[in-house]
Amino acid sequence: MTHRNDRTLKVGALARVEGEGAMYVRVRDRDVEEVRLDIYEPPRFFEAFLRGRAHTEPPDITARICGICPVAYQMSACQAVEAACGVTVDGVLRDLRRLLYCGEWIESHALHVYLLHAPDFLGYAGAVELARDHRDVVERGLRLKKAGNTLLEVLGGRAIHPVNVRVGGFYRTPGRDELGPLAETLRRARDDALTTVEWAAGFEFPDFTHDHEYLALSADRYPLEEGTLRSSAGRAFTAAGFEEHIVEEQVPHSTALHARFCDGGMYLTGPLARYSLNRDRLSPLALEAADRAGLGAECRNPFRSVLVRAVEIVYAVDEALRIIDGYEPPPRPAVPVPPREGTGHGVTEAPRGTLYHRYDLGPDGLVRAARIVPPTSQNQAAIEDDLRRFVATRLHLDDHALTHHCEQAIRNYDPCISCSTHFLDLTVDRS
Repeated sequence: MTHRNDRTLKVGALARVEGEGAMYVRVRDRDVEEVRLDIYEPPRFFEAFLRGRAHTEPPDITARICGICPVAYQMSACQAVEAACGVTVDGVLRDLRRLLYCGEWIESHALHVYLLHAPDFLGYAGAVELARDHRDVVERGLRLKKAGNTLLEVLGGRAIHPVNVRVGGFYRTPGRDELGPLAETLRRARDDALTTVEWAAGFEFPDFTHDHEYLALSADRYPLEEGTLRSSAGRAFTAAGFEEHIVEEQVPHSTALHARFCDGGMYLTGPLARYSLNRDRLSPLALEAADRAGLGAECRNPFRSVLVRAVEIVYAVDEALRIIDGYEPPPRPAVPVPPREGTGHGVTEAPRGTLYHRYDLGPDGLVRAARIVPPTSQNQAAIEDDLRRFVATRLHLDDHALTHHCEQAIRNYDPCISCSTHFLDLTVDRS
């Protein structure tokens, strides 16, 4: 079968991603001249909303940025404000924050693995179609998501936009009798998580790799809510040094900024980066699951990110059980965070990757300026580069097949374009 060297391919809607955007590919004489991941959603002005607000308000305001990973925004906001005020939260409150973050990783990763990405590998249009033939599989994914949501409800007050998080800790902390029953739910979830890794390991992964520089937090534990930024090329810097090493730039085709290292290098953050830079910090059970699934010292095939996410579910469940097992209620639910003039920085690992917040506070504690750099905008340049090379090796495919492959490639990164689920238009211009 032959195909035109110059053609235009248009898709009205790419489902199973969060946000609105478009992909544009221009091909001339079988050469891929340009690839753009266009983001055309209107600005949401959260940084502007924060100006003039009290230093206690960013966790509640930024949680509204995303309904799938609000805890990531809350934790980065808390860290930044506390740093500006010279306060450190440690001990049991630190562990409870990590436990809350585990809940978010479980529910977010389960959503992506089962409902957004797995249908691509199994030949289904979506999770509804998958459930018609494999109801037990989808139910397993929903059980995992529910387990994560239950953690969020107990610790955060509710699963979507938790209301129990505050600067300095929590409004109230649970008793042992509240966390104890969660352990049984999580032990069942651990079995489901291990089955998920085994199941995802059986997917057929396209032969494609990249050599992007990876960036993720690194700490004495597998990174979730804290750590030092480290890259696969040997860079290392703290949250306070984020803007000294990373710059954002506006590109003509997108309302989302692109992030690069200050020396011009692109990078990728997210599960592949976390795993490749911190594999040795996985729990023994999660590390064993990774080995059994065939994941080596690092992973550079973006299609296998679905498998890495499955391993991270195992870790998050395992870590949650560890924290609950040793939990003793703290003497108070939060430490005081009196306002003071200063600048604070916070970085945590959202399910999709590194999330950075910076707040400049006045002497009255009011926010003078805010900056938020989400994972997807940091990954935009790397995604476009991957798509350019990916399409170049698949120009022999017909329009329908090429469209499907491009959609699946984009979903590898689980992009949260506007932190709301809409659609992505795909256009390949071969004229």
